[in-house]
Amino acid sequence: MRSIGEMARDSGLGVSTLRFYDRAGVLVPAWVDPVSGYRWYGPEQLEEARLLARLRRAGMPLADIRLVLAGWSSADTDLVRKLLQTHLRRLEQGLSYARSEFSTLRALLAHRENPMTSLRTATIRLTVSAPELATALDAVRFAASTDPELPMLGGVLFDIEDEALHLVATDRYRMAVARAGAAGHGAPRVQVIVPAPLADAMRALLNGEEPVQLTVDGDRVTLETGDGSRQAAGQCLDHDFPDYRRLVHLPAGRRTLVDVPAFRKAVETGPVRASEVRKPDDVSCDLSVLKVTADGTVAICEDGDDGQDLVAVNREFLLHALTAGARDQLILEFGAPTAPLAIRRPDTEDTFSMLMPVRLDN
Repeated sequence: MRSIGEMARDSGLGVSTLRFYDRAGVLVPAWVDPVSGYRWYGPEQLEEARLLARLRRAGMPLADIRLVLAGWSSADTDLVRKLLQTHLRRLEQGLSYARSEFSTLRALLAHRENPMTSLRTATIRLTVSAPELATALDAVRFAASTDPELPMLGGVLFDIEDEALHLVATDRYRMAVARAGAAGHGAPRVQVIVPAPLADAMRALLNGEEPVQLTVDGDRVTLETGDGSRQAAGQCLDHDFPDYRRLVHLPAGRRTLVDVPAFRKAVETGPVRASEVRKPDDVSCDLSVLKVTADGTVAICEDGDDGQDLVAVNREFLLHALTAGARDQLILEFGAPTAPLAIRRPDTEDTFSMLMPVRLDN
């Protein structure tokens, strides 16, 4: 185990920077002394810290760093390569130092990369509750990416393990996770990425109460009604999905319960700020700036409001997440201003979404 000082020395990240990435849930220590509060890091975290240091020196956004770290050990490095290439196009010609760092990262990826092969050889069949699967798809579909340069995010991950089916979608700036009960799968964990159009076709079948059958046969996935009269089938995306379990591992934050209809109206009619366009390909969006008041309620901040605990999020994404929450009351969980805003259902921990914050320039 390394102390935070030793990790700073060996990785090239400062002590304060390591504390920042701990609070943001990016590089969380393996153990924190409950008495002294000292942070301790496991041996395997040194490589992650050094990778994080390179990405930080290259100026990569925090949302992309999360996915690079989550996908670095994957057998399919397409997502990591795409993220590197996308960010490289954003850099100005004069940033030779950043170009050098990305050249090193490409060499490391080339050394690790293996030929793409499918690990799914046996046919898997399971039974899923149609209402539960419909609810889960509704809870995550809004977060799927539409970026053609990141095809591995252009669908919904079906993560099958034991008696549970987890559905996950992310576009780097938001992530949604939901769970549906499943029966009939006793084999090791299986993950497939269902393309967004196929996920929509599956959702259209789920208008009854009878269980449905989900079949994964190699790279093909099929959903059919109990009597077999209707089905939606197609090829899975031939990529690896980021390790979402790592991405949702966040330090506990402040939780506050909101009345969704009233809060939605406040967001829709409340003040907004325009996000700053820093690069030629950036798109401006309306930001809702949130804070937790002294009485524990969530307020929409005016343009002149200032403070260290303000959290700015894309207003459109926030409204989408409130709709996907499908409850009259939801829990908003605030961490550090740089940590994602979590939106949770009060009746279950298995269905939630997260929004990446947008930095405010004072």
